[in-house]
Amino acid sequence: MTRILITGTAGFIGYHLAKLLLDEGFRVHGYDGMTDYYDVALKQRRHAMLLQNPNFTATEGMLEDLETFDAMADDFKPEIIVHLAAQAGVRYSLEQPRAYIDANVVGTFNVMEAARRHAVQHLLMASTSSVYGANEDMPYAETDKADTQLTIYAATKKATESMGHSYAHLWNIPTTMFRFFTVYGPWGRPDMALFKFTDAILDGRPIDIYNHGEMYRDFTYVEDLVRGIRLLIDAIPERPASRDDIAEGDSLSPVAPYRIVNIGNSDKVKLLDFVDALEAELGRPAIRNYMEMQKGDVPATWADASLLQRLTGYRPQTDVRDGIAKFVAWFRDYYGK
Repeated sequence: MTRILITGTAGFIGYHLAKLLLDEGFRVHGYDGMTDYYDVALKQRRHAMLLQNPNFTATEGMLEDLETFDAMADDFKPEIIVHLAAQAGVRYSLEQPRAYIDANVVGTFNVMEAARRHAVQHLLMASTSSVYGANEDMPYAETDKADTQLTIYAATKKATESMGHSYAHLWNIPTTMFRFFTVYGPWGRPDMALFKFTDAILDGRPIDIYNHGEMYRDFTYVEDLVRGIRLLIDAIPERPASRDDIAEGDSLSPVAPYRIVNIGNSDKVKLLDFVDALEAELGRPAIRNYMEMQKGDVPATWADASLLQRLTGYRPQTDVRDGIAKFVAWFRDYYGK
C-alpha cells in the first residue's frame, strides 16, 4: 500500500485529493495547520470525514514547525509527497505578506528537505496561474517566461518553483509542479468568489464585481483538478539525456527530473457570464456592485492544458454551469439555505 503524504488535507483541494486517493486504496497521512485564515470548523469537518477511513491519519502542525513536521515525516516514511498547504489568497497577501514568506517559502523548504531525506519516488507541489503575472499572451503555456509576478503570493509560488528545480537537480528528486487555475466546487474556500457570491445572493447582500465585470477566468472544477493530480503522480519526470530528448511544448528541465504542468479547464469564461449562471441556479438576481480592478489582480487567466493531456491522456472538462450547480447543491445542504 503506497504511502502518500499530503500537506493541507483540511483544505479545499487537499481534502478532495485525499478522498480520491483513499478511495483508490492508498494509505494517506495528512498534515495541516488548521489556521484561522477562514472558518476552522469547515476544515475540521473535512478532516473528520477523512478520518472515517482507517487508511487516513493526520498530524496538526504548521509547515514552519520543523520539529513537528520532521517527526511526522520520519514516522510515516512517505513514498510520495503532494505538497498543497500554503497561505492562499491574492488580496490577503497585500495585508499580511510575511505569512506568505513563512508558510510558502520556509514551509516548502521543510517539505523539500523531507523529500530529500526520505528519497521519495515523486514530489508534487502546487503552484498557481498567478505566476504568469503580467503575461498577456494566452492561453498560458508552461514554457512561457513567467518573471512578472504582481503580488507577494505569486512571487512566493514562483520562488517555490525555482527551489523545487534546484532540489530536483541537486538530489535527483523527481518533481512535478502544477499551476492551478481558479478552482471551485463543493467544500470550497469561503474567501473565493463563488462561495462569497452564493452566500451574498441568498442573503440579499450585494456582490463586488471587479473591473466592472471585464474579467475572465479559467474556472476549474475541483474533482477535475484532483483527477489531474492523481494521474500526474504516475507521470514521474526523468532527467533527459540531452536537450534533444525534450519534446516540443514539454516543460521538462534539461538538467533535472523536473516539470511544470498547468491544470486548468482550457476555457476562458467571462465573470459576468459566471454570475449569470449562478443567478440562474439560485433562481434569484444578484445585487451587483461594480468596482475598479483590485491591486495585484489580472483581467484574465486561461490555461493551455495540452501538456497535461499528453502526459496523462486527461484534461478537465466540467462545464462551469454544471460545476456551479454542484457547488450550490452542497452549499444549500451544508448551510441549510
